Amino acid sequence: MTRRGTPEADLQRAVVKALRFALPRSAIVHHCANEVTEPGPRGARRQAILVGMGVHPGFADLMVLSEGRVLFLELKSNRGRLNPAQEVFRDAVQAQGFGWALVRSLDDALGALADHGLTTRVVSRHAAQRPGRRVAP
Repeated sequence: MTRRGTPEADLQRAVVKALRFALPRSAIVHHCANEVTEPGPRGARRQAILVGMGVHPGFADLMVLSEGRVLFLELKSNRGRLNPAQEVFRDAVQAQGFGWALVRSLDDALGALADHGLTTRVVSRHAAQRPGRRVAP
């Protein structure tokens, strides 16, 4: 079910469902709720509390842990753009050797798994075009 006005949230739900199907059962797909959307002083206080507890600005929407690999996925609608904190996060995790991908579709998500060497139980059209993909039997 697609809700009006929430394209990124709708995409994220679909991607999580697909990843849970495609990845080995031992894989972990995690979303860190890293921002408070409540406006005003109360929301600002709650956000400050979360930052004090370790929330990191720009943290990716999803983190995938599978077979000793870590992949961060930032989900955006077709028109969505990275904000400066997300760009800093991307650059920092890539500099440390972790995978990071911008995802705008289910095929992008499955392709990112293949690009970063994660074994899956399915093959996407996007991933099938990449040399060196790994697919579990």
